[in-house]
Amino acid sequence: MAITAKLVKELRDSTGAGMMDAKKALTETNGDMEAAVDWLRTKGLAKAAKKSGRIAAEGLVAVAVEGGKGVAVEVNSETDFVGKNADFQGMVGKIAAAATGVDTVEALAATEVDGKPVEAMITDAVATIGENMSLRRMAVVEGETVVSYIHNSVTDGMGKIGVLVGLKGADNGIGKQLAMHIAAANPASLSEADLDASVVEKERQVQIDIARESGKPEAVIEKMIVGRMKKFMSEVTLLGQAFVVNPDLTVEAAAKEAGVEITAFVRMEVGEGIEKKEEDFAAEVAKAAQG
Repeated sequence: MAITAKLVKELRDSTGAGMMDAKKALTETNGDMEAAVDWLRTKGLAKAAKKSGRIAAEGLVAVAVEGGKGVAVEVNSETDFVGKNADFQGMVGKIAAAATGVDTVEALAATEVDGKPVEAMITDAVATIGENMSLRRMAVVEGETVVSYIHNSVTDGMGKIGVLVGLKGADNGIGKQLAMHIAAANPASLSEADLDASVVEKERQVQIDIARESGKPEAVIEKMIVGRMKKFMSEVTLLGQAFVVNPDLTVEAAAKEAGVEITAFVRMEVGEGIEKKEEDFAAEVAKAAQG
């Protein structure tokens, strides 16, 4: 029986098993879903699967640069404590090193490290450490020069925020300053041309609505909007932002003065966009005491 992506997804959704494990289980059982679930249990993967429903919003971002290619990888855990675990850090470091040889998170999950796919290595770590973990994402930046930076690092090359900056031209020290700026300012895009059109339109509409509240004529409002959108662009685009090292210059001007051109960047922060569940442990203890 052909093992389709739909079948693999169905098994992953029902068991919480990793992509490679689910595919192997279906292959070994000729596509029989119930038998595949039993296969996962007999291989000791059920323990990891039980934890898959728990929110993993902590962990580490790791960066690695090889030649003109830089990668940033996020591996999540349930608690910040695990991010300080030497074994977890060692695993994340190996995953980041392996990421320099691929371009997608799917390819990274299937890449073998120490004789087993990355996804299987994470599954083993779940069973050993006892927390849900996941390889969430990776990003790639390429350029003549690629500079990496970790903010709030816990060890070499990994921490809570990872930044990659691609430059055209030789870095003379400006690269780290630019990366630190990106970590602090969190720009939405490199330039106005790269900014999501829906974001621009939404902001424009908000500014139009605000301006109309003033009761000014439409002709005046149009001029107001031009100025306000220009200010918005200077706040959210990297090239337009005031450089934190020298606010008298834009980032674009500072780079030009240093003899480089910024061609790309990535800022990756642990847990971005993940809705964290608020735990009230006092309430849980009180409830348990009453029960």
